[in-house]
Amino acid sequence: MSKKTNFFWASYADLMTSLFFIMLVLFVLAVSMMKKKAIANERELDKIKEIQNSVKELDAKYFSYQDEYKRFTLKEQIQFDPAKSDIKEKYKKYLLDVGENIEALITRLQTQYKKNDIKYMIIIEGMASNDLYKDNDGLSYRRALSLLKLWENNNIKFDSNFCELQVAGSGTRGVGRYTGKSERKNQQFLIQIIPKIGKIDN
Repeated sequence: MSKKTNFFWASYADLMTSLFFIMLVLFVLAVSMMKKKAIANERELDKIKEIQNSVKELDAKYFSYQDEYKRFTLKEQIQFDPAKSDIKEKYKKYLLDVGENIEALITRLQTQYKKNDIKYMIIIEGMASNDLYKDNDGLSYRRALSLLKLWENNNIKFDSNFCELQVAGSGTRGVGRYTGKSERKNQQFLIQIIPKIGKIDN
């Protein structure tokens, strides 16, 4: 074998060895970056779960959390006169305490997660019992609206830069309703607090 041939194969072997080490280094770097990304994703997921669970911290004195429906119901049964949306005087103190409790939670969350891009949506949903009234959809909405006005008239307000407040009425529809002799218990308010999560700071 000539010297030129020997030189070629020696150079070729050196080149392949160099390429192998380059590929090895790139592989190690890729694996390392993937691990770091996986850890970051896991931390972000943990933070999201923490934020989602934080809205469940309302006072159990006033609220019952229905995990299967991801919503709060009020512990005290609020009764309305038939076809009426006016809140009775005897319930107002309790409902003001409810509003103040939600306001305190949102204020605390605003401080706790101020480094993160998080806003909250609060939905006040009114419901109606299934009777012969023709406008239960409108009635349930007006009942929810009466609760919002009660809060606003007593200076229970939420920062619109941080919290979006919506009023809704589901009438006689929806899940988790009472039936039979308990039908009248469907005259209730449901409260949903939904985190709107943007950028998360780990």
